[in-house]
Amino acid sequence: MQIIVLLCLVLFCLLAERYWFCFSGYSQLYRQLYQEQKSVLQEHLKEVNPHQISVARIQKDPLLKSLLCDLRLALNERLGMIRSLIALCPLLGLLGTVSGMIQVFDVLAVSGTGNPRLMAAGIASATLPTLAGMAVSVTGLLLYSYLKSWSDRQQQQLHSHLLQDLQQLPRLS
Repeated sequence: MQIIVLLCLVLFCLLAERYWFCFSGYSQLYRQLYQEQKSVLQEHLKEVNPHQISVARIQKDPLLKSLLCDLRLALNERLGMIRSLIALCPLLGLLGTVSGMIQVFDVLAVSGTGNPRLMAAGIASATLPTLAGMAVSVTGLLLYSYLKSWSDRQQQQLHSHLLQDLQQLPRLS
């Protein structure tokens, strides 16, 4: 049970960090990376007609691919670890249930089946880790699914936003 509590704390700290990134950090990171690249992009695209900039060109250009890659990495950071921790919670709960049931069977071996109170207490303590593991997993899964869908939406919008920004860049002549 202590392992599930520790896992819960780690999971919700990671989720809290990702939600902070979702609501404030991503826009700051996008602006910061874009401002760092802006002068380089202006120089790099000075010969290009603004109407020739397309998604295909963005995907082929190494400088623009680098900017997109940095943003994609930031969007997906720690999501794999969060998904793994969510999957691990019910398994640890089941492990707690199995160890609790072993204790119940030990009590049954020593005292026999004549004392139902001892059995009931053991079964209750055996099912508690499963409940805790499932509760943490379901809550984490709900929070993770929002983060994953937000990340997917941002990645889809990344090309169109970058395309619009590049077309609005003042050209150096």
